[in-house]
This record gives sequence, C-alpha cells and structure tokens, in this order.
Amino acid sequence: MARTSAVAADPAAPLLLFDSGVGGLSVLAKVRKLLPQAPVIYAADNAGLPYGDKTEAQIAARVSGLLGRMTERFRPRLVCIACNTASTIALASVREVLEVPIVGTVPAIKPAAAMTRTGVIGLLGTAATIRQGYVDRLEAEFAADKLLLRHGAPELVAAAEAKLRGEAVDPEVYTRAAAALRAMPGGERIDTVVLACTHFPLVQDELAQAFGPDVRFIDGSDGIARRIAALTQGQDWRRDAPDLALFTRADDSITGLSGALAAHGLARVAVF
Repeated sequence: MARTSAVAADPAAPLLLFDSGVGGLSVLAKVRKLLPQAPVIYAADNAGLPYGDKTEAQIAARVSGLLGRMTERFRPRLVCIACNTASTIALASVREVLEVPIVGTVPAIKPAAAMTRTGVIGLLGTAATIRQGYVDRLEAEFAADKLLLRHGAPELVAAAEAKLRGEAVDPEVYTRAAAALRAMPGGERIDTVVLACTHFPLVQDELAQAFGPDVRFIDGSDGIARRIAALTQGQDWRRDAPDLALFTRADDSITGLSGALAAHGLARVAVF
C-alpha cells in the first residue's frame, strides 16, 4: 500500500476514467463539475468495443490486463471504471490486482426504486449487463417490491458513439428500445428508466422523446462523481499538461470525436 500513498501525495497524479468507448464522458462531465482542477486521463478501449457481446471471461481478462498496464504507466491516484458492463463483471478482480482506489459503475436501481410512482422500472443496458447476477442482487435488495423490466439495447451504444462524431442516427433506434420495454408484461406502466450503460445518458434526450413525457431517467454518474470527490477529499491537484484521451486502437473514428473530446476538456489524444 506504500505505492498508493506515494501516488496520492503527487499533486499531478491523474484520475483515470476507463470505458469501452466514449460513454464514460457522461461520467467525466459530472466529475468535472465537482473537481474541475483534477488532471484526467480518459481511456477508451475502442479496440474492444462493444463489451456487451463478449463473454464474462473475455471482459474480466481484458479490463484487468488493460488497467494493470495503464496504472503501471500513468500512476493514477484513483481509477474509475466508467462502464456498467465492465464493473458488474470485472470490478472485484480489478480491485484484487490494483493498489489504488477503484470506483465502479453499477445500475442505479436503488434510486430508481425510490423515484417510481407506479412501481414499474425499465432498465436499459448491454446484453452482458442485464444478465449479471450483480443486477439480480441489486434488484433483490432495493427493488424487491417493484417490477424491474430489463432490455439489452446494444444499438444505443453505437448510436451514442455516432452522435458524438456528429453523424446522423436513425430515430427508430430509440423507438425500438422504448417499444421493447413497453411490450413486456407491465411495461405500459413504466415511469422510471435506469440507463445502465454510461453511453446511454449521451442520448437521453432522444430516449425521452421515444418514451414520452411521463417517464423519468436516472443513471449513476452523480453518485460516481460524489464518490470520487469523497475519496480524494483534501488532496492537492496540479495539472502539468493538458488532459489526455487515450484509445487502444488508432482508427478514423477518433478524428470524428475531436470536438466532443475537446468539449470535455480532453485536449490531447494518444493511442495506448
């Protein structure tokens, strides 16, 4: 644990936010509000995108390996896995191998259960997230007296990535996601939807139009930002260089993201 103390003592030690793609920018936006002075490395595993169609073993091995190497190179003071799929599968294994604080992302079922008036909650996530036992346990603990309807919506991941690149997205993508939840028994009474993928808040406006005015949305980004702020409370910050966006594969899509990255304070781009 000496290494953890040494990292925390360095004011230039960054926060490392990790996601399969650019969905974690929705988390970074909330972190910026609470910790505007914090140096940040945002790491997107675009070479592994999408995570939702991979096996649990593939995701756990990939996330643990990448974060191990990134932590060794960049020596962050804290790692945030800004990805529901990676967190529900790999959070425990990552915590075993890294000697820095780890903040994960889990579906916001608890606050959704407090919000719903009809008792029916929709959950949109990746196929991998919605089948996890972790989600079962959250449902049993916090929403046992509610009806939780789950739908895997991988199209929304691609839609969010395309939107950030400034590309047109077929609105039927959002209509299909809403219709799938509404078609389930009890789905007509959904009044609260959990966005259980960090990509999905990036297209919340489009989803709101598809679901209609009587549905509220919730995700875990505010709680994540508060947790990061609490774990780094009292620490000094110093930004020695512009914040960095790190990708695991060089491809043309990165160029299209330059505007979105800059809007989130990521002025440098590199490939890991």
